[in-house]
Amino acid sequence: MAETLSISENLVAESNLPQVDFNNIPFGRVYTDHMFVADYVDGQWTDLRIEAYGNMSLSPANMALHYGQSIFEGMKAFKDADGNVLMFRPEENAKRLNRSAERMCMPSIPEEIFLSGLKRLLEIDGDWVPNLEGTALYIRPYMFAMDEYVGLKPSLNYRFMIFCCPVGAYYSQPVSVKVEEEYSRAASGGTGEAKAAGNYAGSLYPARLAQQQGYDQLIWTDSIEHKYIEEAGTMNLMFVMDGELYSPALSGTILPGITRASVLQVAEEWGVKVHVGRLAVETVIEAHRAGKLQEVFGVGTAVTVSSICRIGFRGEDFELDMENRELSQKIASYFESIRYGKQEDTHGWIEKV
Repeated sequence: MAETLSISENLVAESNLPQVDFNNIPFGRVYTDHMFVADYVDGQWTDLRIEAYGNMSLSPANMALHYGQSIFEGMKAFKDADGNVLMFRPEENAKRLNRSAERMCMPSIPEEIFLSGLKRLLEIDGDWVPNLEGTALYIRPYMFAMDEYVGLKPSLNYRFMIFCCPVGAYYSQPVSVKVEEEYSRAASGGTGEAKAAGNYAGSLYPARLAQQQGYDQLIWTDSIEHKYIEEAGTMNLMFVMDGELYSPALSGTILPGITRASVLQVAEEWGVKVHVGRLAVETVIEAHRAGKLQEVFGVGTAVTVSSICRIGFRGEDFELDMENRELSQKIASYFESIRYGKQEDTHGWIEKV
């Protein structure tokens, strides 16, 4: 890579923005005008460019399609009252992408390329960041193998891309979850802590079975005993029991969520007693039976903070009191305030484009 970062630009003549109804945005189906692209060839990242969002040509023998070398990130950009575009801890997404890349035997991408490409893309498509309450611009950075070869080995060439889509809420209502005790999302020594595409493909069938039973999502448990809580498919999990906050520990099978880490830090600063460790399903169920399980909620980029209204476990449903969500609502309000620039960011987490 040259010493001076150079990004070429081939911009659209006419924006699609006037065609978008921001009052009715389906999640993940409307895309901004442009995307950022970089190619890894001969051991270096080259041809950094911003071009019109559109389809690309791939070989039928593309290795990502056959062997799954594909990783991604999820981020959001927000707009404050003055029209400034704000991002939440983007450098953490760059670091996590590179940790995923190492696990999947893929090259790291310099943070300068990740962040410079992202910022320039948001400068160009900044008008796409919605300013209605509860909306944001979802950002999808990802990398995948580009070699044309039907043989099991790491690819030599890769492509890194970023595209964006304006979105509303991922879950518009509190969600119901089922404890999964048959299928596993990840096993010790596997790829569970990487944000690898295959992790999500493997979760779809068990999630569909749960949806057929009337649940929105799963609570994944450990792959050995199916005894300990790990995460939900789209979010890390938090439990408030007897006024204290519990979160499953990062064990190599749980995605290290950036929102998760931020929530735990803020809760401790507020004086909430925080427990991070192994958390048995039975512990949560016993707390519910004893009237000590006050809140269950998920946290993540897509969902931010999502309340859980019902837990299904071994044929029995355990309802949560949706009138008693003091901590999760306080957390949701705080993160919304700093992400939209309504409140001072004392942690240095918000970056203005």
